Amino acid sequence: MSLEWIPRDDSLKNHQLFGDAHFGSEAPCTVYEKRPLTDPEGKVIEGLYTAWVTLNNPDQFNSYTTEMAKGVTAGFQAASSDRSVVAVVFTAVGTRSFCTGGNTKEYAEYYARRNNEYGEYMDIFNGMVDGILNCKKPTICRVNGMRVAGGQEIGMACDFTLASDLAIFGQAGPKHGSAPDGGSTDFLPWMLSLEDAMWNCVSCEMWSAHKMKVKGLITAVRKALKIDGEFVPNPLVITDRYVDDGEVVYGEFKTGNEAKEAKARLKSGEIDLSLLDEEVDRVVWRLTNLFPGCLMKSIDGIRAKKKFFWDMMKLPNRHWLAANMGNEAFLGFTAFNTRKLTGTDTIDFVRYRQLIAEGRAMTDEVFAEVLGRPQSD
Repeated sequence: MSLEWIPRDDSLKNHQLFGDAHFGSEAPCTVYEKRPLTDPEGKVIEGLYTAWVTLNNPDQFNSYTTEMAKGVTAGFQAASSDRSVVAVVFTAVGTRSFCTGGNTKEYAEYYARRNNEYGEYMDIFNGMVDGILNCKKPTICRVNGMRVAGGQEIGMACDFTLASDLAIFGQAGPKHGSAPDGGSTDFLPWMLSLEDAMWNCVSCEMWSAHKMKVKGLITAVRKALKIDGEFVPNPLVITDRYVDDGEVVYGEFKTGNEAKEAKARLKSGEIDLSLLDEEVDRVVWRLTNLFPGCLMKSIDGIRAKKKFFWDMMKLPNRHWLAANMGNEAFLGFTAFNTRKLTGTDTIDFVRYRQLIAEGRAMTDEVFAEVLGRPQSD
């Protein structure tokens, strides 16, 4: 018996929540673009796309402003609700940086000492991470350069990370007045050993893409430096040996004369991200040739481990981060934002600890004592 007699509405609904209001084309902004899906021979597949969410603020290392964070959320939701999108690529403009986190100028000049305002901002940030973790399409972080601080956190929210071998990864919180509570304290213990996660969070060391690949944080690394027309490995990083005097050194940065020679070699070449883009296309095509429902159930099963602690901690962390804006965050972000005036991007940590040991109240006089002074003074 036919079911044609049952009333049906066959018009397609638009489930995009935000429209295009939060997307732009002039920096600083977030760009949203649908690119036609292609097969391994470069043939365009009709009716299917890859969605690209691109941070466009290269003059400030693609750090995200408040409006850009809204754009990231809108981009992932648009891709999530689009039937024609196979996967989402999260990346940034240029070759220097994927993202160095929140816009320090905005933090220092607007949010510092405006605790409630920063709490409101953290609601937007949390929505950005939730938007990535809740996207109903596979998400790929295409790391075209530095992925640091909040940039590391929103990148780790993605399902896969494909990186240029010139990229570096790390945190900046304890050095610049915050804690990596925008995801790193939640995600890193799942992705690294507990002690590696601890050291990466608190040391503020920068780790190479090769080191992160060896430690299991990222999916793939591709060469990006061309010298005399040939791709070569990142000359700043040790990639030709695993053990030196009993210590594993693969992926570590070179030092001394080796580093000087490597910097000169780096300057002699040009950056070409075509191998990285080929890897993005390869991964997207692999994902295309899977059952979409089974694929997303599998992905959500893995995401649930990252989301467990993120969902548990995102609200308490939001309140602490807001409260911290009146004290150490004010000092850290102000020091970084005024580095061109003072010649230093950090406070005098030793003096700050001495003042705490004396039981001093956190007054403007104390802040002035530990912050750098304009070099003209």
